[in-house]
Amino acid sequence: MQFRYPLQKLVDLKTNEKEQAEWMLSEALGRLSREEQSLKELEDEQRRAGEALQAASAGRTTISRMQQLQEYRELLEQRIRLKIGDVRKAQSDVDDKRSRLVEKTLEEKVWHKAREKAHLKFVAFVQKKEQAELDEIALNRRVRTI
Repeated sequence: MQFRYPLQKLVDLKTNEKEQAEWMLSEALGRLSREEQSLKELEDEQRRAGEALQAASAGRTTISRMQQLQEYRELLEQRIRLKIGDVRKAQSDVDDKRSRLVEKTLEEKVWHKAREKAHLKFVAFVQKKEQAELDEIALNRRVRTI
């Protein structure tokens, strides 16, 4: 006699949902990493632009060049502020995906535990049935020998 769990498709569904949540979290983490890298690059560029502005102010340069460098630095500051917003959104998305994964993992564990309990019940039933058959066989032998 083989064990068949009547709700196996539901257990499989919960497993698939958990795997899907893992993929979604992985994608969100990748996006966050890309956003943080982009922010770092903008900050590095801003630092270099500041150094260029300082070097230009210390040496001989035209006012228009100084204005150009200052405008570029301000543009970078604006892009950094926007990128910080993107990083925050990506972090929020990661947090949402992580909590969804925790939820799906718990659901999967509940269904696996229910399946395990049903399996243990089945095994106990089979063992009880086999023991009853063995007892009957032993009783029949005893009756024959008497």
